[in-house]
Amino acid sequence: MKKSVEILGLPVISITEGRELGMSKTLLIDARNGLVAAITIEDEEWYRGVKLIPYESVIAIGDDAVTVTNSENILQLEAAGDYMALMEDNIRVIGTKAITKSGTIQGNITELYIGDDGKIEKCEITAPDGTTSDVTSDQISIFGKQVTVIDPSGAEEKKTKPVSVPAPAAPKAEPQAEVPAMEPKAEEKAAEPEPKVEEKPAEAPKAEATPEPKKPEPAKEAPKAAPAKAADPKQAAADKATEERHRRFLLGKKAARTIKMDNGIVIVEAGADITEEVLQKAKLANKFIELSMNVQ
Repeated sequence: MKKSVEILGLPVISITEGRELGMSKTLLIDARNGLVAAITIEDEEWYRGVKLIPYESVIAIGDDAVTVTNSENILQLEAAGDYMALMEDNIRVIGTKAITKSGTIQGNITELYIGDDGKIEKCEITAPDGTTSDVTSDQISIFGKQVTVIDPSGAEEKKTKPVSVPAPAAPKAEPQAEVPAMEPKAEEKAAEPEPKVEEKPAEAPKAEATPEPKKPEPAKEAPKAAPAKAADPKQAAADKATEERHRRFLLGKKAARTIKMDNGIVIVEAGADITEEVLQKAKLANKFIELSMNVQ
C-alpha cells in the first residue's frame, strides 16, 4: 500500500528500453469504483498535451521510480478513450471536505492510501484542530468533486452488536421453563421423605451469569490515534515550475474551443486570444489542463 505522495513526482522508467519516459504528475481517480485508473505524466513534450499510464500497466512503484514495460504503455489523451471522461470529472479526493451522512464535517481529506491493484484502501482526514484519523474504503459512500461522504460509525456499530448479544441471554432466561418441574415437587412433598428435591432452586444462581456482559465494556473501544503527517515542499516547487512553463507556452495562442467553468461561466471563447486573465480564470476553475489541450 502506497500513499499518493509516495507515487507523485517519481520518474517513469521503461524496463525494456532502459530510458526515462517522464515524471508522474497526478492520479486519475475513478470515483465510481473507488480506485486509481491511471497516472498522468509530464515529459519533455508536455506542451503537446496530457499523457497517461493506465494503472494496470504499472509493473511496480518503488521508492525511487515507477516502472512500466515500455513506452507503448503511455497513452496520448486523444487516444485514451474512457479516460477522457475521468479527466473531465476531475475528481481529486485530496482537498475535499469529509462529511458524514448526518451532515457533520469531520475535516479535509489530506492523503490517500492506494493498494497494489489501484484500489483506494483508506483516506486520511485532518480535523480543524490538526488531529488526523483514517477512514477505510468500506466507510466511504461517495467520492465527490468537493465533498467525500463517509460513514465512520459503520465499523463501530459492528463492534457493538456482539456486545449486546450476551445481554438478552435468552437461553439463560429459559430456566423459568423449569417451573413446571416444581409441580411434581408438590407431589413429592406428599412423600415427605424427599424434600431434598427443593434444592433445585439453587439453579437460580445461573442468572448470575448476567455479569458476563460486563467484560466487553466501552474500555475496549479505545480511540484511534494517528501521527501527524508532514507536507513535502519539493512537490510544491515542482508544481510551480511546471505551471510557469505552461503559462509561457499558452500566452498569445488562441483557444481551439470554448472553455467553461463547471457553473457554465465562459472562461474563453473559441478563437479568442489566451491572456493572463484567461489563464488566471482557468487556474481558479481547475481548467488549466483542459485549456492547454485546446489551443491552436
